[in-house]
Amino acid sequence: MERILEVLDILPTDDWLRVRHSREPYPLYSLLRDMNFTWSTSWQGGECIILIWHAGSPPPEGTGRGL
Repeated sequence: MERILEVLDILPTDDWLRVRHSREPYPLYSLLRDMNFTWSTSWQGGECIILIWHAGSPPPEGTGRGL
């Protein structure tokens, strides 16, 4: 989770982050809310995929940054 927060700290307003995780990181969601980010979570191939972007920006399109 530390690496995710480091990347979000420098994430440009018009960019977004795609995170692959082995489980749903519930503690991260309150931090994202406090940091003024929006997210979407889905499951693909047994992995939790979280797309994170700045609140108020349009939902992600394209490739974004990945972790």
